[in-house]
This record gives sequence, C-alpha cells and structure tokens, in this order.
Amino acid sequence: MEGLATDKLRTDKHPLPEGTYAVGAGLLVAGFTILAFLVISGRMLGPDRYASLSTLWLSVFVAAPGFFLPVEQELARALSERQARGLGGGPLVRRAAMLGVALLVLLLVASAAGFVLIRDELFHGDNLLVISFIGSLVGYFCAHLVRGTLSGNKRFTAYGLLFGVEGVGRLVGCLVLAAIGVKTVGAYGLLVAAAPFLATVIAISRERGLITPGPDAPWSELSTNMGFLLAGSVLTQMLVNAAPLTVAVLADKSDNELVGHFMAGVLVARVPLFMFQAVQAALLPKLAGLAGAGQHDDFRAGLKRLLVAVAAIGGAGTVGALVMGPWALRTVFGPEFDLGRSDLGYLAAGSAAFMMTVALGQSLIALGRHAYSVVGWLAGITAYGVVVALGSDLLVRAEQGYLVGAFTAAAVMSVLTVAQLRRGMPADADVLVALRTADLIEP
Repeated sequence: MEGLATDKLRTDKHPLPEGTYAVGAGLLVAGFTILAFLVISGRMLGPDRYASLSTLWLSVFVAAPGFFLPVEQELARALSERQARGLGGGPLVRRAAMLGVALLVLLLVASAAGFVLIRDELFHGDNLLVISFIGSLVGYFCAHLVRGTLSGNKRFTAYGLLFGVEGVGRLVGCLVLAAIGVKTVGAYGLLVAAAPFLATVIAISRERGLITPGPDAPWSELSTNMGFLLAGSVLTQMLVNAAPLTVAVLADKSDNELVGHFMAGVLVARVPLFMFQAVQAALLPKLAGLAGAGQHDDFRAGLKRLLVAVAAIGGAGTVGALVMGPWALRTVFGPEFDLGRSDLGYLAAGSAAFMMTVALGQSLIALGRHAYSVVGWLAGITAYGVVVALGSDLLVRAEQGYLVGAFTAAAVMSVLTVAQLRRGMPADADVLVALRTADLIEP
C-alpha cells in the first residue's frame, strides 16, 4: 500500500515521462517545417506538378512508418527493459537491424518489380520520383532504427533533434530551390529522400555508448506483439492516406490538376493533427504510466480528458474548414488551388474521427490489447473500401469513405476500450516506450 502511495506521489510530481519536452519540441519543429515545405513546394510547382510530389509524400509515409515504426517501438521497449536490468543492448540493436533490413529488402524488391507501374500510375512517368521513393525507404529505415536506439537508451534530446533536423534540412533545401526558381518536381522529391539521412547523421554524431556489449538477443526478446504492431501501423497509415492515394490512382491523367487541388485540400484539412501532436505528447505517455501502475480510476479520467481534447480540436477544425477552408486553401497555396467547402468539411471531419481513433488505439496498446487496436483499424479500412466501391463521384466517395472509415474504426475501438475497462486492467499491461514518445502523424 505504501508502494502504491509512493508511486502515486511520484506520478503527481512528475506528470510527464522523462524526455517528453525534448521530443515535443522536436515534433513541433517537424510539424511546422513539414507544413512549410509542402506549402512552398506547392506554390512553386502549381496544382499539376504538385499532385506528383504529394503522391510521393503520401506513398513514403504509408510505407516507411507502416513497416519500420514497429521495429523502432519494439527496439525501444526491449532496450529500456535491458537498461533497467543493467544489461547491454548491442546484440538487441543488431537483431532489430536484421529485422529492419529484411523488411527493407521486401519493400525494395517490390518497388523494383513494380518500377514501371509505380512510375506511370503514381508519379506520371517521372523516374526521379521513383528513385526518391526508393531512397526515402532506405533513409527512413535508418532513421527509425536510430530513433529506437536513442529512445531505448533515454537519449531523448538527440531523439527530438532528429525530428527537428529532418524538417529543417528539408525546408532549407526547399527554400534554396524556390529562391533560384526551380520548378522541377523531381528536385523537391530528392529533398524528401535526403532529409532522413541528414537528420540521422547529425542526431548520432555526438552520441556515445549507444551500442554496448551484452547477452545474445533471441528473436522472442524483440518480437513481443510485433505482428500486431506491424499490422496496426500499416493499417493506420493506409486509413489516414487512403483518400488522397485513391484519388491519385483512380483519377484520369487529364485530371492531374484536380489531384493537385485535392492534395492541397487534404493538407489544409489536417492542420488540427498538429495540435493533436501536443495533446498526444502530454497525455498519452501519462496514460501508459497509469496503465502500467494499475491506477484504474486515474486512467479512465485521463482517457476522458484526452478524448474531450481531441473532440474539441477536431470540432474546431471541422467548423473552420467549412467556414474558411476554401479561402485558407487559396491564401496558403495560391489562387490556382481551389476546393469546395463540402470537400474540405468531409476531410476535416474525417481527420477529427481519425484523431479519436488514434487516441483510442494507443490507449488499447497501453492496456496491453494490441490485437484490439488492429481489429478497429481493419474495421475502418473495410468501411472505407465499401463506401468507395459503392460511390460514383471520385472525390466525394474518397472523402465520405475516409469519414465513414475513421468513424467506424473509432466506434469499434470505443466498444473494445469500454469492454476492457469494465473487465479491469491486465496486470501485465505493456507500457511501451513508443507511447512515451508519441510519433508524428505526417500530413
């Protein structure tokens, strides 16, 4: 009883886990610079060419976090456990690198085999964009492996620095291209590929003792819930990017400008996601700690505060998109870009529901119910597919599919979360280091 009281006191004195502020600062810089990069490149390229760059961006951030983020999460968790036991993590890092390389090879082989199809269907015949896509996969494999190593060793300043340098480096390159008047989409695509390499090198340049000798690492030490994490990660990225990718793939080649308008509209509608990053960084780590400590009432209260904050952010974003969305789109990207109020309203409402789903999904993971979150994401993807298959107008069915899919996923996860809380928290709730350092949802 005395131990629980001590834990409670420690939690109150230190409401956020170690490193939250450093990582939060990195996320803030990353969010701002991502927005700036996409806006400046959009203004330089115009709707037609911007469509191809946006498709590259979305493709990279479906594949890279989808496959490599679980490796980062499990490496961080396992390294943290070893550190708590006074064991070196070198063999564990090498094991994670082997797993990451296997996933990378799978993606590279698929990309090489589908080179022509990817080039013609996604990137409108631009070879340089396919090369940028492949280079980005390699770069983000390195970045996620290093992020997991840094997080597991509690090097949170360097972890946050990696986020910040990636965004700043990409933005500086974009400003240089814009200043000299470059309007070639492939040049901006190469910045997407180069940024994670630059950030990785700078973030670890002054770090020492990250890979220390230790006992051999069996696969079982790294693969706790790996399958569920991998499935959930891929499905998350698929759902958030399903609408723009559907439009990019299904639109006629003559409608490339329409794709550019839609991609820019997606970015404007997702601005509240960056506010959500601050909420994530502040509340989700605390939820993970409460779950691990078995503090049921506090967990419920914290989850309620999180969902209320998400609803407020999402609701404000949706109203803003309906009232000022078209004006904001033209103001930010230029008068060439245009999209209707209803289009932006659907996208903003879908993003609001998606934020709710992310909060519920990560709360389920904090409760040790990884499989439940996968069920929710599968339900959302299925609902999206049904709406898109039954609709007629391309933009409307993609927008409505996103909204219905995100709400379906949120509803399923709500039911599963309530059911789990009624049963009580499992004693072995898995408090992931990944929940301490909430990952950025790319726009």
